[in-house]
Amino acid sequence: MQLLYDSESFVVVQIHANAPEDSAPRPAAPQLARHGYEIVDKRSGKQVYLDGSWAEMFQQRLSGWEKHTPTQEEVEDTLEGYSGLANTPVSLH
Repeated sequence: MQLLYDSESFVVVQIHANAPEDSAPRPAAPQLARHGYEIVDKRSGKQVYLDGSWAEMFQQRLSGWEKHTPTQEEVEDTLEGYSGLANTPVSLH
C-alpha cells in the first residue's frame, strides 16, 4: 500500500493486492492480483476502490501527471469526478 495523495478533502492510496510477504507460505493455486486505487472523500466519509479497467484509466491519468505536473485544483477536480462513485462508508478496522 502506498499513499499517493492527501489533502483536506481527499486521500488516494495505491494498493498492491496479493503482494507476497517474505514470511508467508506460497499459495497452492495462483491468485488473481487485484491491484487498484482507493479514493477517500473526507467530506462525505465515503470511499471507492478502483480496480480493473477503472484502475487502468486512473493509472493513465497519473502517468499524464508525471509528464505535466498538475495544480492542486486540477487534482481535486479530477478526484471530485470519482467521488460520485464513492458509496461505501469509511470504517476503521
